[in-house]
Amino acid sequence: MASGGLQLLGFVLAFLGWIGIIISTAMPQWKMASYAGDNIVTAQALYEGLWMSCAMQSTGQIQCKVYDSLLKLEGNLQATRALMVAAILLGLVAIFTAVTGMKCMKCMEDDQVKKMRMAVFGGVIFIIAGMAALVATSWYGNRVARAFYDPFTPVNTRFEFGSALFIGWAAASLALLGGALLCCSCPRQETSYPPTRGYPKNAPSTGKDYV
Repeated sequence: MASGGLQLLGFVLAFLGWIGIIISTAMPQWKMASYAGDNIVTAQALYEGLWMSCAMQSTGQIQCKVYDSLLKLEGNLQATRALMVAAILLGLVAIFTAVTGMKCMKCMEDDQVKKMRMAVFGGVIFIIAGMAALVATSWYGNRVARAFYDPFTPVNTRFEFGSALFIGWAAASLALLGGALLCCSCPRQETSYPPTRGYPKNAPSTGKDYV
């Protein structure tokens, strides 16, 4: 029963992490304009994401523009996109795989060994998805930090971490933790030894010798 609760907890955490990865991928706030120094801009906030760039005016109006051409984008941005999309697809596969191996589900009840393996396999896929999202967000954040501290970067083009990066880091951590719990939720099989054979006891000697 305890392993079933641990399995359910791992699945819930990994599922929430997968939802967070989707939200982080869709958000345009991967980096936001920095207002350090004497930077004067007409917009209240400037954001850039994986798919579009947005500007929020001082009146509260938000204008977004989708990137025109895929071929004109930087290779780093294209790689980040690919990693995040791969994390979403892997998470979808992990959900179906882990649900099949959940103890609370009726699937594959006749073969408990295969059922446990499906749950563990789903946890492994969740871990791979979390690693892909963690690499993508960390790589993107490293580029933002390096550009910010680069003395050759103009002040009015410097960016800071956006909220989508923090959501992505949290989501990747949840996916990794949930996947690890799914992998550890299966009870260990105890080694069974064959029962010892009893040997017949010698009949007590009556003291009489037979010829």
